[in-house]
Amino acid sequence: MASMKKQLKIALLIGCALLLTGGLIYAGTEVADEFELKSPEYEKHTKGIVLFTHKKHVEEYGATCGECHHDDKGKPLDLKWGDDVQRCIECHTKPSEKPKKKKGEKAPKLTKAQKLEYHAEALHMNCKDCHKAFNKKNKTKAAPTTCTKCHPKLDK
Repeated sequence: MASMKKQLKIALLIGCALLLTGGLIYAGTEVADEFELKSPEYEKHTKGIVLFTHKKHVEEYGATCGECHHDDKGKPLDLKWGDDVQRCIECHTKPSEKPKKKKGEKAPKLTKAQKLEYHAEALHMNCKDCHKAFNKKNKTKAAPTTCTKCHPKLDK
């Protein structure tokens, strides 16, 4: 009798573990259509927060997931809607822009890899380069390439 209870408990534990694991694997990343590109890692945001929309980028501009989500070599990831993705700041770990030139000093010389350590630099390079390429290919200026076109004005 005691052995049967023990076997039942073990079977229930295994069943629960399988259900939980299966649910986590199936869940993936919930992808919101529209969200703010806001990272809590920043002490203070100095520009308005960009509102990003997946739908507009995919349906109107024909962008694919891998155009924004890439591996550590910058190569597009083969993703589909709902796949797990890392947040940009997990790899581009410095929550700021690259250091600016200080009065009376030369601007620090950084390699592209060093610039990409800075979260804001990585986002700006990714977005602006894609927007410029889109505009050139389509002979338009529809995709914004300046600060004020993406970042709304901050309330004072």
